[in-house]
Amino acid sequence: MSIPRGPLLLALGVTLFFDVLRVFLPSLITLFGRAGETPPELMGLYAAAWFVLPFLAVLLRPRWALLGGAVLLVVARLLLQAGVGQLYVASAGVTAALVFLYGCARTMPRDWVAPGVMGGLALSFTAHFLLDGVDLVWRDGPLPWLAGVAACAAFLALTWLYRPAPGDLAPWSVWLLAGPVMLLTGMSATSQRPSGSPELEWLFTVPVVMALVCAPYLATRPPRSAWSAIGFAVLLPAGFLHPVFVVIGASALLAVPGGSARRPGAAMLSGGLIFFAGLFLYYAAYDMNLGFPNALVQAAVAVTIAGVSLSGYFRNPPPSYALGAIWPVLAVAAALALLVSATTFRTAPATSAEQGSTLRLIAYNIRMGFGLDGRLSLDRIAAWAAAQRPDVVLLSEVDRGWLLNGGHDGLSRIARGLGMRYVFAPAADPLWGDAILTNLPTKSLNSTQLGRHAYPTGAQAQTMIVEVGGRDLAIVNTHLQAPTGQAPEVAELARKLIAQDHPVVLAGDLNIRPGDPEMRVLERAGLSDPLIAEGDPPTSPADAPKERIDHVLTSANVTLDAVAVPRLPYSDHLPVVADLRITDASR
Repeated sequence: MSIPRGPLLLALGVTLFFDVLRVFLPSLITLFGRAGETPPELMGLYAAAWFVLPFLAVLLRPRWALLGGAVLLVVARLLLQAGVGQLYVASAGVTAALVFLYGCARTMPRDWVAPGVMGGLALSFTAHFLLDGVDLVWRDGPLPWLAGVAACAAFLALTWLYRPAPGDLAPWSVWLLAGPVMLLTGMSATSQRPSGSPELEWLFTVPVVMALVCAPYLATRPPRSAWSAIGFAVLLPAGFLHPVFVVIGASALLAVPGGSARRPGAAMLSGGLIFFAGLFLYYAAYDMNLGFPNALVQAAVAVTIAGVSLSGYFRNPPPSYALGAIWPVLAVAAALALLVSATTFRTAPATSAEQGSTLRLIAYNIRMGFGLDGRLSLDRIAAWAAAQRPDVVLLSEVDRGWLLNGGHDGLSRIARGLGMRYVFAPAADPLWGDAILTNLPTKSLNSTQLGRHAYPTGAQAQTMIVEVGGRDLAIVNTHLQAPTGQAPEVAELARKLIAQDHPVVLAGDLNIRPGDPEMRVLERAGLSDPLIAEGDPPTSPADAPKERIDHVLTSANVTLDAVAVPRLPYSDHLPVVADLRITDASR
């Protein structure tokens, strides 16, 4: 079985597009919109500009658009590997990728497009899983460079050798759907992770990888009846249950639309705008009130794909492709899924009883794992934290797979580096929230959702009771988004724990300064701020700290023996490292 060069070229182009996209999107948050100080509307305008600029490609001949876009995309990809000009290089790389895809739309036969797009998604996300969520572009050393250069060289060689095969160009509707399909598949592929059982991670990744690897084959087998086409359309909204449904439905429906090839390049660029608009609206809901739930954005994209595909199906029967039997594809999918399961499967570390009545606690807002330089710092965070030999680690702004942040499961990566069990508590949505990591014996655990109080991003208070030297200690981990309304809720939670004779530690990014009225609310609940006596060390912003909004508050029978706020560049906050001791005396 021979595979034409065209689908391989398109697949590599889509792969490199997602390589730069997974740098571009988090750079918007960490570099352009640093520390949340930039209005989301301004970030949206900046991002939109790089999706609008490719429309200038209509002034170029298709061959020049394809070659020029490919060369600039490779340059951007290699510069990102070198860590040069991350924000602007990634921005230009997104534009270059869209120009390349425009050239493909103007020259590529229709039977190459669907398997090429889905093949690129399969290659990109399967490699993402095999690399344990840390893409080559974030890795240092000769091997990531070698792999990146090899991929870019193969892409450029295929681009130079590419000659359009005779045949009809893909209809405009296929290229219009390419953007929405990439968006829905990209958002779904890294979603729906288990929240508290690292042993179950492989149950999520294995079926997703198998579906992705089979997707290019499915894209050459469009539905042959109206009922089967409708069935695949129904799978798209079922992606809320598992991303496999999105992958299968999108790959099948992408190959369906018929019709003429009028303005396929403009259709592709319009699909890119749908990609951007859907992405921006979905994630902007966590910074601004859209007036509707952001789940409707995904639903609208799914309806768009289904509607365009089904209307094309009933106007023109889908073509019949021939790419051989499915058994070799299934064998490759199974082999890759086994490799992925080997990289993701791990048993949870055993619990270990703490000797004595002391413990070391780290509270750290990790900003999804991105440092001050905008680089992914998950491994650096894990290495630093492991060197402190903590008993409990409390993390805020934990991301478990948002496409906006690159689709990384930061919690699993850090927990593996620490050799700790973890429990995740969703706040904004199932993939973004807070986490407690510890190997201490755990007696109870719950998460209390806090009121939004007109703030778009949700918050929670995670409560865990651990055993320290034969005694119970209640730990409350939270990240307040609307302190004025949420501080009384957390105070009431602490008050109840104290009334049950539990020593209590409340820690995290509270967005409260020591002199704020909200701190008085927490103090009236029975908590105090022992860091004031230790010099009141500031924690934010990390590069020039001037205020302390990250806290470790304690009840009367918990004493602070030592505290450190090290100057680390791994987030826009500094961590708090506290040595705590349970006492019998009341303060």
